[in-house]
Amino acid sequence: MRKLMIPVVVIFIALLLMSVFVVKEGERGIVVRFGRILKDNNTEIARIYEPGLHFKVPVFDRVHDLDARIQTMDDQADRFLTAEKKDVIIDTYVKWRIKDFGKYYLSTGGGNTSTAEALLKRKVVDSLRAEIGSKEIKQIVSGEDSISTPTTDSDIAQTKAAKAALAVIEGVVPVKEVEGQRDKIMADVLEETRESAKDLGIEVVDFRIKKINLPDEISESIYRRMRAERESVARSYRSQGRQRAEELRARSELEVATVLSEAKRKAQVIRGDADAKAAEIYSKAYSQNPEFYSFWRSLKAYEKSFNSKNDVLVVDPNNEFFKYMNHSELKAN
Repeated sequence: MRKLMIPVVVIFIALLLMSVFVVKEGERGIVVRFGRILKDNNTEIARIYEPGLHFKVPVFDRVHDLDARIQTMDDQADRFLTAEKKDVIIDTYVKWRIKDFGKYYLSTGGGNTSTAEALLKRKVVDSLRAEIGSKEIKQIVSGEDSISTPTTDSDIAQTKAAKAALAVIEGVVPVKEVEGQRDKIMADVLEETRESAKDLGIEVVDFRIKKINLPDEISESIYRRMRAERESVARSYRSQGRQRAEELRARSELEVATVLSEAKRKAQVIRGDADAKAAEIYSKAYSQNPEFYSFWRSLKAYEKSFNSKNDVLVVDPNNEFFKYMNHSELKAN
């Protein structure tokens, strides 16, 4: 009898341990019996086990733990086609959690997280593809408000276009410019995905677009277009600079010519006044003693004529030039 009690006690302890299970914090448990989920009494709702210690039927019941926390689906970026038939690469993420654990378990083939995210991603991509397909690139990236402002200045328009293209390529867009179509796209996708994800027992908490890029081949064309626009603006600025330089040069040359002309005029006036003054002085001096003035002029002429010993002058002695040398009377006087 004592020998039989030991196996019975061991079996009892084993069955007791097999009938107890623990659900961890942040998880929920469901029990499957004979391939079917246990449900609450007289209802079609699956029985959900909260965190704590619970019991089950040994051997026949299998417990599946499901994560009840908010999870993040951050997969690789996908390529989408816009209304302009241009490709864009959009990187997104989704915040989700399990809402209906029974439906989630059945729709994902036993609560497989990878299967759940694959199904959820398909729904998100389909909804986002429909939204992107009805929008232009400028609406997706810059927002409705930032592209509707008209401008008449071609240089400013080209600068804005270049900045918008650069923001598209680098994925860096000011927050103020995103408050248009981009927010609306995210809100519409979130709403549609929430409705469609109910079939999976999933609640979509949030959906966001992280980055919008262009394919490499389109990025090169954008860079070339930006370079052409910048070169066009640079040529315009150079042309304006040359025109301004010509205007300044012509104005300065006019001012220089005006100043020189005025200076020459004043110099001629001063020179004329000086000549008139000198003539007046000479006239007064001549009128006081004409003979002496004539004699002084002849001496100056002799001085210049016989300045060098090598000078040879052939002149008639009776010439008027030598009258003060030939007449002693005049010399005495």
